[in-house]
Amino acid sequence: MSIAAMRLISFIVGIFLITLAISMAIPMITLVVYERSEDLSAFLWSSLITFVCGLLLIVQRSTEVPQLRPRDMYLLTTGSWLVVCIFAALPMVFIRHISYTDAFFETMSGITTTGSTVLTGLDSASPGLLIWRSMLHWLGGIGFIGMAVAVLPLLRVGGMRLFQTESSDWSEKVTPRSHVAAKYILLLYLGLTGAATLALWIAGMTPFEAINHAMSLISTGGFSTSDSSLGHWTQPAIHWVAVVIMIVGSLPFTLYVATLRGNRRALYKDHQVRGFLGFLLVTWLAVGTWLCFHSDYGWWEAFRIVAVNVTSIVTTTGVAVGDYTLWGSFAVLLFFYLTFVGGCSGSTAGGLKIFRFQVAATLLVSSLKQLIHPRAVIQKKYNGHPIDEEILRSLLTFSFFFTITIALIALGLALIGLDWTTALSGAATSVCNVGPGLGTIIGPAGNFASLPDSAKWLLTIGMLLGRLEILTVLVLITPVFWRY
Repeated sequence: MSIAAMRLISFIVGIFLITLAISMAIPMITLVVYERSEDLSAFLWSSLITFVCGLLLIVQRSTEVPQLRPRDMYLLTTGSWLVVCIFAALPMVFIRHISYTDAFFETMSGITTTGSTVLTGLDSASPGLLIWRSMLHWLGGIGFIGMAVAVLPLLRVGGMRLFQTESSDWSEKVTPRSHVAAKYILLLYLGLTGAATLALWIAGMTPFEAINHAMSLISTGGFSTSDSSLGHWTQPAIHWVAVVIMIVGSLPFTLYVATLRGNRRALYKDHQVRGFLGFLLVTWLAVGTWLCFHSDYGWWEAFRIVAVNVTSIVTTTGVAVGDYTLWGSFAVLLFFYLTFVGGCSGSTAGGLKIFRFQVAATLLVSSLKQLIHPRAVIQKKYNGHPIDEEILRSLLTFSFFFTITIALIALGLALIGLDWTTALSGAATSVCNVGPGLGTIIGPAGNFASLPDSAKWLLTIGMLLGRLEILTVLVLITPVFWRY
């Protein structure tokens, strides 16, 4: 890797750090408004340290502007996520006086929109800290949208080349230039956040609660201003608004922009969107009916509770209404399975993504047809795009390492001393970026505070791997990557 490329990467990371430092002004303003000046110095010092470090990275930029190669993009993607998390953790250390391990875990959980937390007493926590946690979700969500739309298809990671046509033709079919497309996505993200805030406020939340949950839900993150998550609010209207916001955050943002620019059927025609919404509806009806017959809830109340919890897990948001692990072994196993599903490609959601399940179903059908007609030439297509051998290899490689990563992290957690339920569900929820696991410790009624530091660092690695689609990070540890 050339020196010029390294300097350019440092320059871009420096821009990210300066942006992060400036964004700390929002929790400062929040603290002034709520007259909590005792926490103001924590953000002032954090902002100053972050800004100076970002400035030092920027001034090293060479006059030569090289073209970044795909291998450079791997380093930029992983490096920027790590460096931003390192500095974004500073306010939590200064405010809460917690260990850097806990602060980094909380920050990585926020930036990767996972939603796992080590903090308690959120109902009375500093408003600056609460808004900062929500902002980490929001910034991580828009960051991943940009990566999923522009970077992953270019790097051919995890079968994402299926969506390369949409991203590469973006400049011709949707907007005149790619940076204009990014502006449209950012404005849309801001607009949806504002609309979500207004809807939650009208439904019954205070303005401060509404803005925090709007940022958390639209980014499918999961941080809340209460230890009880959404269960703190009993108004059904809030629960249904939350369901809608989670679904909105889990659909492809490029299709939103296409819809706004005149293609009214862009969302409706997309195979991935229809499959995702259909899966949610069927699961709501099936589990809601089951819960109605196995609890004291009426059908509509059971349907609402199931809709919130199922949507939260499938979209990898991680908020909860009550402890669904108390519903019985069937519910526990079902929610474990749902952990892996995820939302749509090009959204803020994590997980395997619904399109990979659809491609697998397409391959199964074509294989069965091939068994019946061995000499037939059966073309494999998904959403109008041919599934060539390169995409198949990418999908299989990603799926294999996704599974292996969860298995290895679970073994590591068990080796540290965690019980098998906590170890397995903790590994799955970190790599899938869901948030809560299963069991009494890290389930929806618990948190990750009591875990050993070694377990927290292992889960942090899982969050990063899952958010960056596994291979983007793993390629950096191969010797061949660092050779010319």
